[in-house]
Amino acid sequence: CADSGTHSSTGGSTLLGYIGIDTIIEQMRKKTMKTGFDFNIMVVGHSGLGKSTLVNTLFKSQVSRRSAGWARDEKIPKTVEIKSVSHVIEEGGVKMKLTLVDTPGFGDQINNDNCWEPISKFINEQYEKFLKEEVNITRKKRIPDTRVHCCLYFISPTGHSLRQLDIEFMKRLSHSVNIIPIIAKADTMTTEERQEFKQRVRKELEMSGIEFYPQKEFDDDMEDKSDNDKIREAMPFAVVGSDKEYQVNGKRVLGRKTAWGVVEVENPNHCEFAQLRDFLIRSHLQDLKEVTHNIHYETYRAKRLNENGGLHPISSSDTQESNL
Repeated sequence: CADSGTHSSTGGSTLLGYIGIDTIIEQMRKKTMKTGFDFNIMVVGHSGLGKSTLVNTLFKSQVSRRSAGWARDEKIPKTVEIKSVSHVIEEGGVKMKLTLVDTPGFGDQINNDNCWEPISKFINEQYEKFLKEEVNITRKKRIPDTRVHCCLYFISPTGHSLRQLDIEFMKRLSHSVNIIPIIAKADTMTTEERQEFKQRVRKELEMSGIEFYPQKEFDDDMEDKSDNDKIREAMPFAVVGSDKEYQVNGKRVLGRKTAWGVVEVENPNHCEFAQLRDFLIRSHLQDLKEVTHNIHYETYRAKRLNENGGLHPISSSDTQESNL
């Protein structure tokens, strides 16, 4: 019962009957369903850009730090702080431990020099934690993964150009984390303004040599390249977040109510939220994790082990100077 799908191009012979190799996918699925998986997402941008709301909208639940009992009138910290909150969310029997890393205080000071440093330090500390577990003589079967898989960088919808801080941050961190730049509160601009601003931002990122995710050099093949090219041409996504529902034409939709009507968050004619969500969760979530592990973490690991003179357990005293 050999069929056309059983002939291997690498010179393998035709199978004489069904073996069951194709069930490996189902076996992997079952295993993943049992163990679940982690996804760690960081949000960076100055206050008032709707970071908490957008993450709640992405995951259709109150996952942000703000929703987890933090006061709305919380004072802006004097320095950049790093706050994490984790939730287990489940859909269709698949469990995901989602950790949201927030960076209150970023870009909110009079002098924002070096305000990316605590963020860079945090990202590297997570690589360090993973590395220490990995080089232990008795390793855990499953190393807890706290590495940041994705950093959503919120650009202010000024309509003019990127701030120096935006360029500086993305330049310094694009080689240690997957940065996805997004234009926040896109409903404050007209469609034409939005298009112009997006083009300008893309041009500025290119001129500054900033590689955001998905990075061209990591496209696996031509199919990958053509899919990712479409995404890169559409970025940065101009988004609107909202966790409030309104009635529009007899349907309940997530949106923002204005004097002129409702800005529908998931309507592609109103903003690019749906594109961001599909890209981030439905098509590239696994790839974000793989690029983090195979590229960013690997780079960190090689550097640390070189400093350390080879592969032997790292003592805690070594970790102090471990920031890239």
